[in-house]
Amino acid sequence: MRSTAHAFRGNVTGALSDANLQDSLSKLKKGFSERRRQAAERLPEFEALRDAARDIKNHSLANLDFYLETFEAKVVALGGHVHWAPTAEDARRIIGELCREAGARTVAKSKSMVAEEIALNDHLEALGIAPIETDLGEYIIQLRGEPPSHIIAPAVHLTKDQVADTFLAHHGKLGYDKRLTERNDLVAEARAVLRQKFIDADVGITGANFLIAETGSSILVTNEGNADLSNTLPRTHIVLASIEKVIPTLEDLGVLLRVLARSATGQESSAYTTLNTGPRRADDLDGPEAYHVVILDNGRSQVLGTEMQEMLRCIRCGACMNHCPVYGAIGGHAYGWVYPGPIGAVLNPQLIGLEEAGDLPNASTFCGRCESVCPVRIPLPGLMRHWREREFERHLKPSAMRQGLALWRFVAERPRLYRALTGLANRVLALFGRAEGAYSALPLAGGWTAARDLPAPQPGGTFHAQWARGRRR
Repeated sequence: MRSTAHAFRGNVTGALSDANLQDSLSKLKKGFSERRRQAAERLPEFEALRDAARDIKNHSLANLDFYLETFEAKVVALGGHVHWAPTAEDARRIIGELCREAGARTVAKSKSMVAEEIALNDHLEALGIAPIETDLGEYIIQLRGEPPSHIIAPAVHLTKDQVADTFLAHHGKLGYDKRLTERNDLVAEARAVLRQKFIDADVGITGANFLIAETGSSILVTNEGNADLSNTLPRTHIVLASIEKVIPTLEDLGVLLRVLARSATGQESSAYTTLNTGPRRADDLDGPEAYHVVILDNGRSQVLGTEMQEMLRCIRCGACMNHCPVYGAIGGHAYGWVYPGPIGAVLNPQLIGLEEAGDLPNASTFCGRCESVCPVRIPLPGLMRHWREREFERHLKPSAMRQGLALWRFVAERPRLYRALTGLANRVLALFGRAEGAYSALPLAGGWTAARDLPAPQPGGTFHAQWARGRRR
């Protein structure tokens, strides 16, 4: 996927004016976040499980070399193969060579954000190999030529009518010439079209939610079953995963699965949790003849042992974006690269550079909701602050912003001046009136009020003024 993160501000303007997108995002706000809250409340030990999940990931990252080597040894002992890809280019090359060796003309793909990260589909198409996305959301956006807008719901930015129009345009040549209006009918049509794709595929490519060092297994967590068809029907199964996906044991997996589904979709467990452990054995009824695992680094090892290591705890549940007011206003495409939302604001500068993605860590209200719902307790606001500091140090911010921050620092370091100026600002804002406690429009603040209200000053003056009066009583 080609990055447009450098055009973030323009992307945002387009997103805010897109009526279909805003309609879709309004449903997201009422869906995932509420179901997550209910699922957490039904499980008394949920917060303790979050602590345990954090500790498992921390232990795995602290001993990553050991667990990756253990995983490789187990896979090889089972008759599989592990391929190490330091860069995205290496991963593309390895997978392309494996597909050519298998004589692949078509590839059935299950949803994989890492495949998006390395632009795998474009590479396969350039080799004359047709990649077919089999996750329903991914299939829809592949027909439309769009990237995913969410980690777990790639087509969440689309309305039902847009999907209906897309199917009519692309399925008409296959004999489906009726515009469908019901969701179940749309799903049935997609299932009918994709069924033959699974049968025809020479290679199946999947991602992995986790890699288990103890058993050499790759784990897939899905709700559609397409991943199972992608890895059992073709003769060759290729797993693409990044280095931080490895965890020690199946017992650890049990803990992580209990927080993953609840955080992602509000389910107690996903419909399908699949363990793939090597190629088909002599007495197996089905499964691939060849099993390959491609493990990608792509800059991740550079943060091991640094203050940014905590970003690698992410288990790709999407909870942070489901609760983020910024994501909820602009959607995923505005972020301009593979990973949107708060986790994207932390990951993308590491993977594609701060010069390209420097606006993303600034696209946050720092309300802290992302950290409060993260199942592995990643301190996302603190990590975004790290990138803001690096951006400031490297003089990547516009001069006007740097001057403004310098002025703020000058005032903030002088308490009397600060109190005098905030008191004056409080009185000036009051001149514009107080409509139900917030301004929907305000001079010089249009960038803020265009998308949200600005709280109006309350009677009694600033907090400092009220606190001082209270002390004198």
